[in-house]
Amino acid sequence: MPPSQACAKAYELFYTDAEASRMYGGPITAAAAWTRLSSDLGSWYLQGFGVWAMQEKSDGEFLGTCGFWQGRDWPRELTWWLLPQYRGHGFAKEASLAAVHHAYEVLGWSAVETYMNDQNTQARALVLSLGGQKARRQGFPDGKERDVFIIPRTAV
Repeated sequence: MPPSQACAKAYELFYTDAEASRMYGGPITAAAAWTRLSSDLGSWYLQGFGVWAMQEKSDGEFLGTCGFWQGRDWPRELTWWLLPQYRGHGFAKEASLAAVHHAYEVLGWSAVETYMNDQNTQARALVLSLGGQKARRQGFPDGKERDVFIIPRTAV
């Protein structure tokens, strides 16, 4: 499901935690985390895609998000984040596979791309485990260069 106001506490916990959010522009204030939640929800209305909220099946706790993001003048990307206590359990990979499947089979996209800061070795490892192939090195609006990976249809 797309994120909702019910996800606000998870967004705040993630984005105000310096270590958890350091690869996502954090830490930021609780008010700025609310803005991120609003932006993620708005993406569904403006672009027809976005991130989904991940929940633990047993208790309904919000774990994080996974799906697609595209900021103004940025390429569309597969993205995810998890609260620290839910990392290392396969949630990001399971959700990423579902998102990639949705992109190819439901949205009809010809390619699913993702990128990350060079220091984000955990994200790079996940992308490689999904069969991601480096497509190019690209400059971004924030002045950084990043490797762009394509996640193949065969990943799902």
